Amino acid sequence: MMVDVVKKRGRKCPRGHQTGIICKMMTDEAIIELYWNREESAIPETDLKYGGYCHSVAYNILQSFEDTKECLNDTWLRTWNAIPPTRPSNLRIFLAKIARNLAFDRYRAEHSAKRGAGEMPLCIDELSETVAGTRDVSENIEVEELGRAISGFIRSLPELDGNMFIRRYFYIESSAEISQRFGLKENNVNVRLSRVRKRLKAFLEKEGYI
Repeated sequence: MMVDVVKKRGRKCPRGHQTGIICKMMTDEAIIELYWNREESAIPETDLKYGGYCHSVAYNILQSFEDTKECLNDTWLRTWNAIPPTRPSNLRIFLAKIARNLAFDRYRAEHSAKRGAGEMPLCIDELSETVAGTRDVSENIEVEELGRAISGFIRSLPELDGNMFIRRYFYIESSAEISQRFGLKENNVNVRLSRVRKRLKAFLEKEGYI
């Protein structure tokens, strides 16, 4: 099933309403039921509710509208193939993870020989020292185990630090965007993120991951 994703502004209502009429968003549970019933309206309803959000997630990584558009098309197809059998407990996060992983895959494919512009290379550089030594982690431990360990570390942080870390390294937002989001000075954001990276490195060393 091919889906042509358009920007949220000007997007046609999947229920056939005229332009200018505000549509009430379906609940996540109702959208998931559409997938389970193999109703093709599941995708336009998902796009109507979460298209803009997933676009931001992918664009922060790819920095290209065309690549982001293709990534969103792939996101909806991947979601269609994943539900069922999966029944997400949090549809928003479920979609964000799919969009993010697809965007990362596309980024790596297009920048395997050369670093590009944007926040992605900066995030890689910032984390490179923190996770140094985990490149061959699959030879010693399961990757899922490392992921659970890092998730547990993030949950142990003060709420603000944890949220800023996720915004920087999950959503690839710039320090300026994070500072505006949380009402902090950009320098304050950079200092706090630096401290969290040092704590993460110490945690990984203590747990034997690096």
